[in-house]
Amino acid sequence: MRIGLLLCDHVVEPLRSREGDYSDMFRLWLGPAFPSADWQDYDLTSGELPADPGECDLWLASGSKASVYEDEAWILAFAEFVRALWQAEQPFVGVCFGHQMIAHALGGVTAKNPGGWCVGVHSFELVATRPWMSPAQKKLFLPMSCQDQVQRLPPGAHVLATSARCPVAMFEVGKMMGIQGHPEWKPSYAEGLLKLRPELLGVEALNSALDTLSQPLDGALLAQWIAQWWLSLS
Repeated sequence: MRIGLLLCDHVVEPLRSREGDYSDMFRLWLGPAFPSADWQDYDLTSGELPADPGECDLWLASGSKASVYEDEAWILAFAEFVRALWQAEQPFVGVCFGHQMIAHALGGVTAKNPGGWCVGVHSFELVATRPWMSPAQKKLFLPMSCQDQVQRLPPGAHVLATSARCPVAMFEVGKMMGIQGHPEWKPSYAEGLLKLRPELLGVEALNSALDTLSQPLDGALLAQWIAQWWLSLS
């Protein structure tokens, strides 16, 4: 199989030298669940848009510092490609910005969260069960770093998980799945990114978020679930 990774941003220096770029993180996260996959990266921010939805068997999209509702050429092109994936019924998993783009592109609404930034590790409470969620677990602990959130789901979508500060933490629609958290992040990267943002977040919020990073994460389990989800679609 071939996995297409739509890169919507790049890790800033000096974190990139230490933690790798998003392409490295996604491979480390999902690679064990798809050990025989070939990966193809598309840097959307540089205009590298796939020519056809059928180029890959599974599509992924990374997070971004941008917002899906911005009037940027690459963001508008990304929205069009998501709609093309939808029409072609191609499996797609969006993470953070990618999660928000699914909603935005398919008729939902993504906007600034009135409660401000969600950072640190959050508990995702599963509100729906699916056969591919095996082994079953009632909660997933994942890092978050978002100011925007999905405010209204697109038609036909269903919430899979919610969190205290993010009602639409995971959702599915057709052969697409959105995840607001960052299962591809290691705690060291989350910590490094937080420490670059004291003025943006404020000292109290920063310290509270840093205190959550000792919580064991469930990225590996979610990777297994995604592999089983993808198999269930075929």
